[in-house]
Amino acid sequence: MITFSHKFFVSFLAVTCLSGTPGASAAACEPIRIPLCRSMPWNMTKMPNHLHHSTQANAVLAIEQFEGLLGTQCSKDLLFFLCAMYAPICTIDFQHDPIKPCKSVCERAKCGCEPVMKRYNHTWPESLACEELPVYDRGVCISPEAIVKAEGPDNPYYQDPSKCLPESTPDFPSDSHNVHCKGAKFDRCKCKSVKFTLKSYQKNNYNYVIRARVKEIRSRNHDVSAIVEVKDVLKSSLVNIPRDTVTLHYNSGCPCPPLTANEEYIIMGYENEETSRLLLIDGSIAQKWRERMTRKVKNWDQVLRDQVLRQQSRVGKKTRNLGKRSRHLSTRTPPREM
Repeated sequence: MITFSHKFFVSFLAVTCLSGTPGASAAACEPIRIPLCRSMPWNMTKMPNHLHHSTQANAVLAIEQFEGLLGTQCSKDLLFFLCAMYAPICTIDFQHDPIKPCKSVCERAKCGCEPVMKRYNHTWPESLACEELPVYDRGVCISPEAIVKAEGPDNPYYQDPSKCLPESTPDFPSDSHNVHCKGAKFDRCKCKSVKFTLKSYQKNNYNYVIRARVKEIRSRNHDVSAIVEVKDVLKSSLVNIPRDTVTLHYNSGCPCPPLTANEEYIIMGYENEETSRLLLIDGSIAQKWRERMTRKVKNWDQVLRDQVLRQQSRVGKKTRNLGKRSRHLSTRTPPREM
């Protein structure tokens, strides 16, 4: 029988009726030995997993490739999703076909982390495609929302009611005095500082740069966002940025880079073209605005444009030289036959 840490158990919704017992040849459940997945609210798994790894030793080597991505905190759902794929939950009733993560869990992890991967010329792995995963209300699947947890401070997701605003305000603003609310765990956040330099600007290749005043920071269902009033658009890409109130979406429960309400910042971040969202993710910059910053950004853009022109000029020169050499060789008199 499976036991869950902190008295967890999983409730599943299924439209179809499941009958019959697993075949005698089905592999038995085994304790999870993958270090990254030992914090999950299940402790038994079954191999082969959904990625066709025959042993947990093979699965460990594969899942460890995501440690760097997990370190960016790009999505609060990423670890849950990866463990549901690499160390799927195994129960007495579902030994024959391990339960898959819900499609929505995959989509949230992908939405949060694919922009980070693209910055390093990677895309979301085809082996982790969301399209074939079951929908929560139309099949059997597992998601964080389906996990019923023990209450109280022993629960790692415990919320201290005395430090939270009323539950009746789902869009309540959160600040440094409200760090224990809605599981955002701002108190555990460690934001990596990115220097406001040409080197960072060139390396991180931001999609947008704006000057904006922060109106409020919102937290809803563990999703954190910043509501800002755009004063000036110094750079934009495919997503239109009006000089109006816009929402900047953090891709984790941590508000990094940190922003303070009623302060004016220069903000450099990324975008999700599919959802037309402006993102604040690992590597984004938010510094209190000074007039010299606007001049710096314009100068940096000019420097980068000049670099591109010089590079194009060098490529064009090489191409012309190759063309001349080719024409020279083609006009040479062929040797006479003896």
